[in-house]
Formats: sequence, structure tokens, C-alpha cells
Amino acid sequence: MTTDSSRTHQYLEILSRLMFRGYSAGFQTPATNLEAVYPDVEYLSTLNDSELSDFLRVADIHHVSVRALQVVADAADTLGHPQLARWCESTLTTERARIERAIGFLERICQALEAGGCNVSVIKSLDHWPDLGSDLDLYTSGDEHTVARVMAEEFNAEREPRSWGDRLANKWNFSIPGLPELVEIHVQYLGQTGEHKLMARRVVERRVTRELNGHIFRVPAPEERVVISTLQRMYRHFYFRLCDMADFATLLQTHAIDFSELRRAANLGGIWPGVATFLALVSDYVSRYGGKAEVPPEVVASSYSANIRVQARGDFLRVPMLPAASLYGSQLLSASRHRDLRAMCRLPLLPPLAMSALVAYRLTGSDKGIW
Repeated sequence: MTTDSSRTHQYLEILSRLMFRGYSAGFQTPATNLEAVYPDVEYLSTLNDSELSDFLRVADIHHVSVRALQVVADAADTLGHPQLARWCESTLTTERARIERAIGFLERICQALEAGGCNVSVIKSLDHWPDLGSDLDLYTSGDEHTVARVMAEEFNAEREPRSWGDRLANKWNFSIPGLPELVEIHVQYLGQTGEHKLMARRVVERRVTRELNGHIFRVPAPEERVVISTLQRMYRHFYFRLCDMADFATLLQTHAIDFSELRRAANLGGIWPGVATFLALVSDYVSRYGGKAEVPPEVVASSYSANIRVQARGDFLRVPMLPAASLYGSQLLSASRHRDLRAMCRLPLLPPLAMSALVAYRLTGSDKGIW
């Protein structure tokens, strides 16, 4: 009998092939020839409703449900599996309606914060387009009092309880009536302990405009997108979602990254080795599943190792802890060399915070209130 864990890993393998064999470069439209994913679609056509729901759960966790099901629907039509194709279209209709509602709110939130004097950039959430994650993330160079006032006055938003990590990172979560997704706003700093000030400034200073379904947003430049995701994956969570692989494969495939500018940004926070490792891990994973996302050799040479890989464990793609520890040490040494007092004071708080979260999770099954 297949265990829940092995089934999750099987579905993640299928999703990886759908993403990296089922799309043309840039992940905008499914490939013209989908023969490479026919075996996977044939397998999906044999699943019952409960199994399809579990497959969709994994796709949702990895923020690739829209992109993956577009490929499945196209291939199912060609292969003569109308029931699977109808399930895909029904699911896509529901998900697209959720996303349209969310980004409508998101546009109004951005406009209100800008009108209140808070320059804002949408971080992470729109990287997955046409998918959207389970919350809405913003960065602002404004102050927390103005942010709280605007959110309360304009949207009747309530502030969610803050964890120790939230307080260190200087971020707030807001719930808005009528919006299922929480709105997470990072104020003035980046990093799990709020250690990065100079890199954070660039998120607003170098932001660019993006239009999605008629909605206008200001988002980070590609280089800052890489930096933000590196901080999240290599210095905080230590795991990837499949969307990370697809999102940054897109930037690599379309040559959107200025690597000199990226290195300049990363060096401000002493995380260039982490950035290089992040991109090397993306490139390796994409190539393992039939895609292509080349990273310049000089970037790979700056990574922790050209031989490390993420491994599927639980619901996610886990980063080996030895490289993660080494990168943390390198970041701390860089802060010391550059006499970055904020980082020097805050970075040492990360290991005890992570340990407290781990102990709480093992005792209660949740790290809520800590991480």
C-alpha cells in the first residue's frame, strides 16, 4: 500500500515533469507537443476523486496548480480523457476566480498605502503568476503606524497576533473582511531577524511596474526578487516549493537577471554565496526534470558546492542543513567585516529562535508564536 509520504513524493515528481517538460520557455503557454507528459496524464486519468484531491493539495502547497492543470487539461483533451479534462477546467475556474478576487484587493491595498505615504512593492506573491500563493506579501519603506492606520481605516483590517520572528523581522499580518488570504507587510527591513536595511531599500528604489489582468502593481526588479527568495529559502525556511524552481527558471530562461547587479545587491547583506547556491539549486532541479535554466559558471563557482541538491522530504524540497549552516556563518562573518551593527546584533538571535521553534513543533505540532 502506498503511504501518504510516498504518494506526496510521487505527485511532486509528476508535477515537476508537467512543469519542466510541459511548458515552452518562460512558462507562459503549454508546449505545442506534450508527448513527454502523456504517461503522467494517463496515470492521472486513473485516479479517483479522493486521489485527485490529494494531487491538487500537493499542487496547491507548491503554488503551481494553475500552471500544472493547464498542461493536464490540454493533454487530456488530446488523449481522449474528457472526465479528467472537465475536472481540470472546473478546478481552474474556481482557482482563477480566487486569484482575480485576491489581486483586486491587492491593487487597492497598494493604492491606499501609496496614497498614505508608504511606498510599496509586492514581493513573492506575484512571482508565481498565473498562480498565486496563500497570502499576499508586501514590502514598504513607510512606517508601521501609518501602515496600521491605513489598513484599519481603508479596509477594516485586523492585526493578527505576532510571533517572536515577526517582531524581529518587523512584519505584520492583517486579516481583511471578505478576503481569505492574509496580507503580510514587511516594514523597512528584510531578513528573518530584520537584519537587512540596505538590501531592503533597493526593493522600493529599483521596483518596476507590472500589469496583470488589467491590474497595475509595483514589484521588485529581478535581482531583488532573487535576493528576497534567497533569504526566504536559504536563510530561513531551508526548503523550496516547486514554484520557486519554475519562477526563477523563467528569469534564467528569459535572461532577465543582471548578474553584476545581483552580486552588488547580495554583497550588501553578505549573502552572495547563498544567492549563488540558490540559483545553482534551481538550475540543477530544473535540468533533472527535462527543463533548462542555465546559470553562468562564475555564479556556480561562488556557490557552496556544485554538487548539493534539494531532496523531497515531507511536503517540500529540503535544503541540506550543512550548507545552510555554512551560509549563515558566512553571512555573520560578512556583517562583522563590514561593521554592520544591526546585522551583528540580530543575526545571533536566529539559531536560538530556530531551536525554540523546533522544540515547540515537536512538543505541540506547531511553531505558532515563535517562527
